[in-house]
Amino acid sequence: MQEAKEEVRARLPVEEVVGWYVELKRAGKNLKALSPFTSEKTPSFMVSPDRGVWHDYSSGKGGDIFSFVMEMEGLTFAEAVKMLADKCGVVLAQYDTGADRDLATKRKRLYAALDLAEKYYQFALSKNPAVMDYAFYKRNMNRQTLRDFRIGYAPAQGDALVKFLASKEVTKQEMEEAGLLNRKGTDLFRGRLMIPLMDAAGKTVGFTGRILDDKIKNAPKYLNTPETLLYHKSRHIFGLSQAKKALVQSGFAVLVEGNMDVVSSHQAGVAEAVATAGTAMTPEHLKGLARFTKDIRLAYDRDAAGIRAAERAVELASSLGIRLSVIADYPAKDPDDLIQKGPELWQEAVSKPRPAVEWLFDEYAKRYDLGTGTGKREYAEVTAAVMRTIKDDIERASYEQSVAERLAVDAELVKQKVSSKAAGAPKRLRRGSPEQVEKQSLVEETLLGLLLWMTERETPIDLAVAGIRGMLDRAEKLDYTRKQELILRAEGRYASWSQEDFQDEIKSLLARQVDEAKRAEKQELLSLLAEAEAEGDDVAVMELVKALNEINKG
Repeated sequence: MQEAKEEVRARLPVEEVVGWYVELKRAGKNLKALSPFTSEKTPSFMVSPDRGVWHDYSSGKGGDIFSFVMEMEGLTFAEAVKMLADKCGVVLAQYDTGADRDLATKRKRLYAALDLAEKYYQFALSKNPAVMDYAFYKRNMNRQTLRDFRIGYAPAQGDALVKFLASKEVTKQEMEEAGLLNRKGTDLFRGRLMIPLMDAAGKTVGFTGRILDDKIKNAPKYLNTPETLLYHKSRHIFGLSQAKKALVQSGFAVLVEGNMDVVSSHQAGVAEAVATAGTAMTPEHLKGLARFTKDIRLAYDRDAAGIRAAERAVELASSLGIRLSVIADYPAKDPDDLIQKGPELWQEAVSKPRPAVEWLFDEYAKRYDLGTGTGKREYAEVTAAVMRTIKDDIERASYEQSVAERLAVDAELVKQKVSSKAAGAPKRLRRGSPEQVEKQSLVEETLLGLLLWMTERETPIDLAVAGIRGMLDRAEKLDYTRKQELILRAEGRYASWSQEDFQDEIKSLLARQVDEAKRAEKQELLSLLAEAEAEGDDVAVMELVKALNEINKG
């Protein structure tokens, strides 16, 4: 990987790479430009061709061609290397092992199959006047939006795409691995408006298909590509490739619920809009957005699912240092509905977000009767659970004070409730705290990276260690880019370690992984136990206590 990186650096001067994104002007030996990261009027962004580096004095950022692309594109280091290698014609596969070359070839074939499918769907849309009318007049999309999001149409015939791809020498296995086939081996998407799912670089990794007639029964409104080698629901952010320039320039992201909300928002001038798959927020989603901005504004529906999603986002955002707010005060059921009333209404709503915790506390106040002692207790418990996730002492103290004022009690009582480990957990708490989830993920990633690095260096691994074979299998199933990222991290951490140290570290990481998994399971059982006790479910209480005892014995 090091040789590949240096070859890329030798072929691409820093001024050429930076020049793809900003307009550079000569300033003596150096070049200067307006910062792409801040809204400045006097150029403070400098590029040194002699040294091969750049520095932005307005934001304090700087580095080489790889760090610049990472900042602008929101990529990991390995992803930046791959992107720049593709630009300058460096074939990374020649630096890889045989297994990596095979995987890289498979990924390339799947990308090609999806690209062909996308072009086929676009052609099918252009030849179907009825669907064009649906896109233009019912969905109110213009031609530029159709081009920007590469929207198409899947014919209703059962094998139209299969026949087309077969004519282009795409195999049935490749169609299946790309997520284009159903269980019968025919087209997965039929009679639907097709919206490509793109990665951060703009490559299509899957599709969302929207049904054209909402009155059809027993058919999902939206049908998505299943998990594949290229598409991962837990990490994918819809609209990121179209939004990343706006995210960098405006300094904030708007997270909406549906893909059509994203499309409508961009057409309405809010190019910062992106979406996850439904409201299934994950740490990977927030980390992906945090590469561009730490100001994330949620625009979820104000129903139970939307509130739960906001709760989850608050927990995750606090651990990642993200400033989370909610766009809620607008007269419509969702962004798309508001945009149909007037794009300027949506633009105004986006400009006036509320802190997410404040919004949640107001929603809780509507749920509980604060005129009764029971209602106050329940409100105190659910808000305390949120406040426990806030890391900053001053911010947490501010919310403790506001809750105390709302309940007309002493702030010290609320503080005690927040710090009390015996406080009842609300129904929303599941799968441990964000810190536990993050720690588990870090331990696992460290172990996978170490195993991959040892394998690459042909360092012996003791296969007799319990659990090691399963982790090796998981490591080998990772895609090329992810492997390289983990290997690079492991190389930086373990370069000076001995072989004996490696074996001890593997055992330690495996033990920590098991320990964290038990802690997470125990935390979830405790949360369920608190629920069961609150609901008076004696049978469930007995079963949960038994399960906790088993964990404690272990």
